[in-house]
Amino acid sequence: MGSHGRATQASTPLYQLKADFFKTLGHPLRIRVLELLSVREHAVAEILAQVEVEAASLSQQLAVLRKANLVVTRREGSNVYYSLTHPQIAELLRVARGILSGLLEGQAELLADLKAGRHG
Repeated sequence: MGSHGRATQASTPLYQLKADFFKTLGHPLRIRVLELLSVREHAVAEILAQVEVEAASLSQQLAVLRKANLVVTRREGSNVYYSLTHPQIAELLRVARGILSGLLEGQAELLADLKAGRHG
């Protein structure tokens, strides 16, 4: 029985696994947390101070990220620290920012061209 789950995942097409991965990323709070963790490891209290959401909401989103193996925890005394499982997660966020920046620049240029054409 235990190996059945592995076999199912192994036979899942890579594009489906990628789609599931991007679904996990597809939440503003999860992105914000991953961006904070891209800089360095954070204690839960530090994350909470940065994201301005209820502790229960943060806890729920951290659980999603843990389940997806995007973050790991480390306990030190009464503090729980979160960090990225892989530095490439930070790289992916940087690439996404670059793509968005390019798209926004393109939109701004298009808008400027439209305005110039309208008033010309």
